[in-house]
Amino acid sequence: MTVSRQKIHEDGPEFSRLAWGAWRLESDPDAADPAKLADKLEALIELGITTIDHADIYGGYACEAIFGAALKARPGLKSRIELVTKAGVALVKPARPNHVVKHYNTSKAHLVASCERSLTNLGVDAVDLYLIHRPDPLMDADEAAEALTKLRDDGKIKSAGVSNFTPFQFDLLQSRLSFPLVTNQVEHSVLHLAPLHDGTFDHCQQHRVSPMVWSPLGRAALFGETGERHERLRKVLEEIAGQTDAADIAQVALAFILRHPSRPVPVLGSGKFERLQSMARADTIALDRQQWFRIWEASNGAPVP
Repeated sequence: MTVSRQKIHEDGPEFSRLAWGAWRLESDPDAADPAKLADKLEALIELGITTIDHADIYGGYACEAIFGAALKARPGLKSRIELVTKAGVALVKPARPNHVVKHYNTSKAHLVASCERSLTNLGVDAVDLYLIHRPDPLMDADEAAEALTKLRDDGKIKSAGVSNFTPFQFDLLQSRLSFPLVTNQVEHSVLHLAPLHDGTFDHCQQHRVSPMVWSPLGRAALFGETGERHERLRKVLEEIAGQTDAADIAQVALAFILRHPSRPVPVLGSGKFERLQSMARADTIALDRQQWFRIWEASNGAPVP
């Protein structure tokens, strides 16, 4: 089987239905050898997972360069993948000695410099999608829009979007742009239902934007944590796995996300290819409406009103 593809916006890029998150590359044994990481990317591409999610801060500002070494070792991979990266979060790390406090920075200078640094680290001329990583209380919408416009006009980014923005924050930035923001990357899982009810996914549907989803398996809490809610959810997911072609509860939990009409793109965080291979099967599992609501009910601990 091969993961399907979709355009995330009418004027945006075409992505694989499931993306892979590179935020753990610094601790991935395969990543220490650029050739081995390139082999993993080849295997992911064969699965149909071609969209790779980065951020400048991942691995203490190290992961993009690790990934770039794999692309340098196998340059032909560049044309077979879609690259996403983010900027706007400033960490206190040895790689940034001038940072004395964790903060957000959506100034034009920072967003442009961060993008250019990411391109250098990744070893590419442009990224397919550039996201502002977090809402910044000090964001000047005109200035942030100028940065995204310059990067797009200069051919360094093909599309722009945001991450963790509220609908109002999204609309504020969009009001200053002549081109569309094509996604809002937010947290969502069977353990985190907020985007279903706080207007985030409604807003995405309104603007025909496919959201990207981080932590789609609840940061692995679904599998390891105890407690009434987790046990109740696992029981229902296991029952639904038995009613479908799902091999495990992870596939059902991802199918729950994929079922939403906003057509989310989950970002898978595992570094183990066997797990990614298994999770890719979620794209073939179609939950019916009542199965979806059984999961919703198990997560909330009560039926719909």
